Amino acid sequence: MSMATLINPAIPSSPSRRFSIPLTSPNSHFVKAPSLLRCVRKNGEINGLSRTPPPMDNGGEDDAETSLEESSNVELESKNNEIWRLFKEAQQNILYLNKQRVKAVDELNKAKREKQLLLNKIEQLEKENKRVSGKDNLVVCWELLLRIDSMVLGGMVSTEEASKLRRMVIDSKVSLVDVFSGLLQQRDAELLAELRLFSEGSKRKGYHVIHICTEMEPLISVGPLAPYITGLSRALQRKGHLVEVILPKYASLDLDEVQGLREIEADSSSFFNGQLHGNRIWTGVVRGIGVTFIQPLYFSSFFNRDGIYDHPDDFERFTYFSRASLDYIAKSGKQPDVLHLHNWETAIVGPLFWDIFAKQGLGNTRILLTCQGFDSQCLDEPDKLALCGLDPGRLHRADRFQDTAKTHLVNILKGGVVYSNKVIVMSSMHSKGRIIHSMSHGLEPTLSMHKEKLLVAPYGFDNSTWDPSTDKFLPVNYSTENMRGKYACKVALQQQAGISTHASSILVGCIISEESGFDLEKLKAVVRNAIREGAQFVLLGNGSVSTTYRALRSFQEAVEDSNVKFFYNYDEALSHLVFAGSDIILCHSFHEPLLQVQLKALRYGAAPVSEASGDNHLRYSSDHDHEITKFSQFMRSTFGVMSLSQALDEMKNNPSTWKTKILNAMKKDFSWDSECYETHVSAYTAVKSL
Repeated sequence: MSMATLINPAIPSSPSRRFSIPLTSPNSHFVKAPSLLRCVRKNGEINGLSRTPPPMDNGGEDDAETSLEESSNVELESKNNEIWRLFKEAQQNILYLNKQRVKAVDELNKAKREKQLLLNKIEQLEKENKRVSGKDNLVVCWELLLRIDSMVLGGMVSTEEASKLRRMVIDSKVSLVDVFSGLLQQRDAELLAELRLFSEGSKRKGYHVIHICTEMEPLISVGPLAPYITGLSRALQRKGHLVEVILPKYASLDLDEVQGLREIEADSSSFFNGQLHGNRIWTGVVRGIGVTFIQPLYFSSFFNRDGIYDHPDDFERFTYFSRASLDYIAKSGKQPDVLHLHNWETAIVGPLFWDIFAKQGLGNTRILLTCQGFDSQCLDEPDKLALCGLDPGRLHRADRFQDTAKTHLVNILKGGVVYSNKVIVMSSMHSKGRIIHSMSHGLEPTLSMHKEKLLVAPYGFDNSTWDPSTDKFLPVNYSTENMRGKYACKVALQQQAGISTHASSILVGCIISEESGFDLEKLKAVVRNAIREGAQFVLLGNGSVSTTYRALRSFQEAVEDSNVKFFYNYDEALSHLVFAGSDIILCHSFHEPLLQVQLKALRYGAAPVSEASGDNHLRYSSDHDHEITKFSQFMRSTFGVMSLSQALDEMKNNPSTWKTKILNAMKKDFSWDSECYETHVSAYTAVKSL
């Protein structure tokens, strides 16, 4: 390669050439060239180094330019070095955070694997224990009690002896499993002989309560009555009381949940419309509770249809069931302390009991009525009271059954209130005064007259299933003593939802169903505003209900955001994770009795916040502020009047105060075993002292 080719720009350079030096005229200033010049061969290799000739001396002007250029280069190099340092520092921080995140995810996955192994081992041990131990004490106890009922109806024992045998079973249930678990398959005569040998008699403890009702979870569930019956009954039995339930034998019952289902082979008839009608009686045990099912023979269509409410003959259906329940109790020789009635459907048991059955060996029994609300009361013609044996002329009076507004009709729920010893109104948030004056649906005069026998009780939840310290659905368990698992659950929920796992993000959970009652347009506005404040959302729906599914689809289209995740199909495990992983649970209201969202949220360390700007029902007048529940008092002093925006602000600006609120809430017990149980036992005690 010639020197002319290297330095002459007129000669085209090949792609491999890197530098060219322009020719200068005599009047031109020389430009300082690099001291080293690399020439690249055509094969791409460096040809070597050659030193250029020393520059010509151009005097002070060149020295000034050189000094200025060097100063500029030093300053530029200093800035570049600072930028590079900051870049490397940021890169190191990002790498560190990524390593920490990967480490947290690995720990979470490890905890999941260890928990699953532990659950598998526990399940295996439980199966082995079940094979070895057989049935538990409560199941054996109830199967024996139901067999005694069968013996009475079959004429094998007198009602007096049956009462003694029942008392023996109740008081000795802890030791019964050792003696009778292997004898339950024997015939009634053989089992009776064993019972008589075992009978020692002891002082009876606790109350014997019989629920006469139309729903029970998990057998048949439409509204809040079903979980209430099961939750309260289990709480009472855990504290030493004996509780049983009488239900219609609906065609739609989930009988897979019934242990030891059997038909009592004895004649069982009840009075209706002037004559006796036969019934089939079935017994079994559901979640440790003895259950009796009444199946009409002649009126077989009463409970053999789709849906359990809103039929034109509902009065006849449930009046028949109420009378049949009392006939069964009397014939079986039971002597409960309390007959517990529910809503208008079995409220007619009250007047039936006092007019007819109190004289049939049930003089020591008392009546308690529970109302889930007063919006359904059942108005009908007075003459229909005669169907079950009541006297319409004696009961169609203003102080008994006569409806206040439609005086030509009888009001069944009003009659139930009048003929009960105590009335419990289920309401977690409302005061007794507000219920009487604003929520009685025309029954205000009756409730005001009988206000001394009215009590208000809150709903509860099953704390054996909903407990973050033992919840089998959670990847990591936690409690107020150790909240690290709460963060792990949050990360797990964020991962499942496919949203950012940034620790500072506030995660809001929301359970949407037909029962939740959300105003979706209002909810959209709430979600949009919260997203702008940096919140994340996980919304869990019930895809099995078409209207909910369509509403959520429309919701998602309206609120399209990477920080909002919709789950359309309800999943039990996911619902537990939503409560555990969320910082806040958005509720439609704090009065929701069916899903018990607000109660579960508090237990899992998530603040329940109303979708509205504070719950207007909590802004009450002082004259109605008496006899409110402990739950209502707590909510009024904490999260009850707080909007979502206010909750987000407090979490960001006062994290220590927020944490204290959450820990205090988690320590509160709002399960069925707490205030709900206490209110009912106080009512039972009060009616027994009458």
